[in-house]
Amino acid sequence: MSTSTPTVVLVHGAFADATSWSGVITELQSHGIPVIAPPNPLRGLAADAAHVASVAAQIDGPVVLVGHSYGGALITVAGTTDNVVGLVYVAAYVLEEGESLGELQGRFPDSPLVSNLKEWTYPVGGGDSATEVTITADAFPSVFAADVPHEVTKVLAVAQRPLAAGAFTETASAAAWQTKPSWALVAGADQAINPEVERFGAKRAGATVVELEGASHAVAVSQPKAVADLIRDAVRAVS
Repeated sequence: MSTSTPTVVLVHGAFADATSWSGVITELQSHGIPVIAPPNPLRGLAADAAHVASVAAQIDGPVVLVGHSYGGALITVAGTTDNVVGLVYVAAYVLEEGESLGELQGRFPDSPLVSNLKEWTYPVGGGDSATEVTITADAFPSVFAADVPHEVTKVLAVAQRPLAAGAFTETASAAAWQTKPSWALVAGADQAINPEVERFGAKRAGATVVELEGASHAVAVSQPKAVADLIRDAVRAVS
């Protein structure tokens, strides 16, 4: 147990950026909880997790890592960093060591996301290119953010951060939930990650689970207070 309030590090997932945490940040700050929301490179599981781990390691005192969606896979690996004292998964993938996103998803029926991805290419040096994906703009509102006002989703759809396709096949080098306490919020109406995937991962990790029945994948945008309340529970438990 620590005497100082842990710093909350919010890790966004694919097809979004750190501004997706804006409402959650406001809630946490109003309760005096230190918080940062660094950019997630979205270039691959190992590299992105190393980035998150480096952010956590440079913070004085204990850290609670919070991951949304693909960010959950990253905190699973980065959470092994010494000063990380808790993990919070928000509509997220909770991987086992040696497991990939594709393997975990493959145990359950596909979500509508899978058939609504658009492929792009990007340069990786040496004249080579790699593939990245976004959600098609017309499907974005229903797949990602069905409970967010349409005028907001129209903006979010064109401001997406693409995810490198290779991230789906990389395997997790560690599973920090095996040694550190975890919490999970399941978005019951998620159309991007099958809610069964979220429930399965959370149960396997022994997480303290809250389920929001009508919540979309963008639950941090649509219900920031509920998300912040779970994070506050985690912060209190490890303080």
